[in-house]
Amino acid sequence: MGRIGATRETKDAEFLELVTGHTGRLYRSACLLTGGDTHHAEDLVQEALSRMYVLWRRSAWTGGRHRVENPGAYTHTVMVRVFLAQKRRRSSGEHPTDLLPESEGREPDGALRVTLLDALGRLPAKDRAVLVLRYWEDRSIEETAEVLRLSPGAVRTRTSRALARVREQLGDALAELAVR
Repeated sequence: MGRIGATRETKDAEFLELVTGHTGRLYRSACLLTGGDTHHAEDLVQEALSRMYVLWRRSAWTGGRHRVENPGAYTHTVMVRVFLAQKRRRSSGEHPTDLLPESEGREPDGALRVTLLDALGRLPAKDRAVLVLRYWEDRSIEETAEVLRLSPGAVRTRTSRALARVREQLGDALAELAVR
């Protein structure tokens, strides 16, 4: 194979390394963003990775002046932006409802986790993204602001309001579940 074929093989091997090293973390974050909808989370991860693959194949992107220092973090950024873009679409088939599905089949040990996932799922997409990035991904206010294309002040405000909504939704349930 010529030089071009070897370069493609090298890039594909590097991309495969990125995928194997970050897919688990991406999936966990996607589950939180989607409120526990594992199917939507898988689609979200797949979409982010497919967009990254297109960028990865461009030689200027991985080796030129547009080189990204941390491809894993950039992939997370792409995933969050894809999630927010999907939520903004008017053609979304989702409709809010007061009725929640039965919670059969869930283990009693995961009651706290389920309660928190349900509370996250009721938040607006941007508020959910702020909480996931700040508290699950442990990102700073500035990093969160950059990913969401907001000002640091807007991130602080959204974080405060989102936490207040979660506390309001959970009420005394969180204290009862945490004691167990």
